[in-house]
Amino acid sequence: MFTLTMRRCKWAATLVWLSKIMFIPFVPAPRWREAKNQAGVVAAINSKRKAGILLTSLLLMTFAAIAQQPDTTYHKREIPATEIEILYNMYHQDGDHSAVTGGIGTEKLTIYAPGVDVTFNGEKSSFNLNMGADVITSASTDNIDFAISSASYIDMRSHTDIHYSRQVSKTTQVGIGTGFSLESDYLSFPFRADLYWSAPDKLREFQASFAYIHDDLRWGRLNPDYKRPVTLVYPYELRYKQWFDIYNRYSYNFKTGYSQVINQRLRVGIFPELIIQTGLLSTPFHRVYFANDSLKVENLPQSRTRIPIGIKANYFAGGSTVLKGSYQFYSDNFGISAHTLQLESVFKVKHTLGFSPFVKVYTQTGSKYFKPYAQHDPAEVYYSSDYDLSEIETIQLGLGFRWAPFANLARNFLFDEINLRYSYLKRSDGLYAHLMSAAFRFSRNKVNNR
Repeated sequence: MFTLTMRRCKWAATLVWLSKIMFIPFVPAPRWREAKNQAGVVAAINSKRKAGILLTSLLLMTFAAIAQQPDTTYHKREIPATEIEILYNMYHQDGDHSAVTGGIGTEKLTIYAPGVDVTFNGEKSSFNLNMGADVITSASTDNIDFAISSASYIDMRSHTDIHYSRQVSKTTQVGIGTGFSLESDYLSFPFRADLYWSAPDKLREFQASFAYIHDDLRWGRLNPDYKRPVTLVYPYELRYKQWFDIYNRYSYNFKTGYSQVINQRLRVGIFPELIIQTGLLSTPFHRVYFANDSLKVENLPQSRTRIPIGIKANYFAGGSTVLKGSYQFYSDNFGISAHTLQLESVFKVKHTLGFSPFVKVYTQTGSKYFKPYAQHDPAEVYYSSDYDLSEIETIQLGLGFRWAPFANLARNFLFDEINLRYSYLKRSDGLYAHLMSAAFRFSRNKVNNR
């Protein structure tokens, strides 16, 4: 899932860091239209997770209900639309600080992520289905076995998520969702519940959500010789013993949000969040080299608390221009504190055409458990050479394009819009990445006689 080993955990590590700099909410909120337009980008980045935080599908799934008064007269009535979104995303990165080889070596990784997102809207309810597959190639994960073109070089993740929401009153909507994510050494089951409230005048909105994720990090389910979970994946030369006696990870996410229309031009919102994780938070195939030339598997505490707090603002500048800004502060008990600033301008060239340049700047302090290659003291209890835990700064520049012809393709079947998005990301430790996404949205209105 954009997550996330680099089948599971190393790619997941990348996504955790990306989630911070991209300021993407973990649990979907009632969609502002611009969020739906960015679904392809979200899918590209969030195809996996580290420490059970992110799922591509969780980031893609949305809920909305269309409330209508019952009508007992005989006439033709338009049933609310079915929305179909076809997604294709690509993510490519490279760098020289792979945690698989102890903080040195290639971080080259490419992900191709096709998917489909379908929403069925009833009068007072909505059902969403999101499915996809991520094809992952990773040169650094190939080094788990120190064997070129080993089985770890190419991996695939499949995921399916469902979400149901219902309008319980004119101002309140509730929803629940679940799904699964499966990979060669990874199985995840999420559950979430959410609440959305809007004031009768539509000037204020409140949202709250809870998500629980259970991750089983054992390998073997997709192996034809086992067809069941067998063991954690360790580096080849460290498989002489079991480094961990646990293999599950549990994540609990509590998120709230409040937004307010200040005037005809300005809307602001605040989004506090609490994430608690327990279980195996280390990545079993990450090597750590010590100052005395000894070698061990990465070891991190078995509990972690994360606190992100975000502020967002949308400002209508006049004409066909909307300015968007967001700031997020992040802190956790691993010793990391981070700041994210995002600015975006949305320009509508004409009724059906628009584009949106954006920039994101991210900075974080290093974790107290991180040290570079061969600098850890052998007496340390917790240790990692994963540069996602180091002191880093990142800048990301991108451009979005939207074409919305709303053209009739067939009876009651519309081609709504195309969304294309590209961004380039550069990190202070040398890692760089290209993110590309395409989303094609269709809708269907059905007319029935009553």
